[in-house]
Amino acid sequence: MKAHGHVFKYGDNVDTDVIIPARYLNTSDAKELAAHCMEDIDADFVSKVKEGDIMVATRNFGCGSSREHAPLAIKTAGISCVIAATFARIFYRNSINIGLPILECPEAVDGINAGDEVEVDFDTGKITNVTSGKTFQAQPFPAFMQEIIKADGLVNQLRAKLA
Repeated sequence: MKAHGHVFKYGDNVDTDVIIPARYLNTSDAKELAAHCMEDIDADFVSKVKEGDIMVATRNFGCGSSREHAPLAIKTAGISCVIAATFARIFYRNSINIGLPILECPEAVDGINAGDEVEVDFDTGKITNVTSGKTFQAQPFPAFMQEIIKADGLVNQLRAKLA
């Protein structure tokens, strides 16, 4: 499994209220959530993001409330992977549960800039900054997490196993 796209880069402590503002939580429609993703810190995000793009952030990405809406908004907006130095633990688990691949790799965060073209190989954990030619090594997902992501989330994986 691979991801390939251009980078949107953010700083420390991007919380779930910024990823999807609470004023939009009256819906569970993923497309409606995606239409407002990141708008309070990056008003142009939704108009610029393309399917397959990659989000990069520094420390503690996804802190704040435990809402699953945040990774769902990111994924539905078109982001194929989030790379950060660190993630809030509940955001990390929610992301895997809905099938959004996320990788912790501080070195990649330091070596990737907004707008760079990046490729990620989830099987090996290799992150390549195509723009600069630099490569970075993240911990690849264990097999059970790869299965969840390939199934597009935990619920889909369970449905397939029960069918």
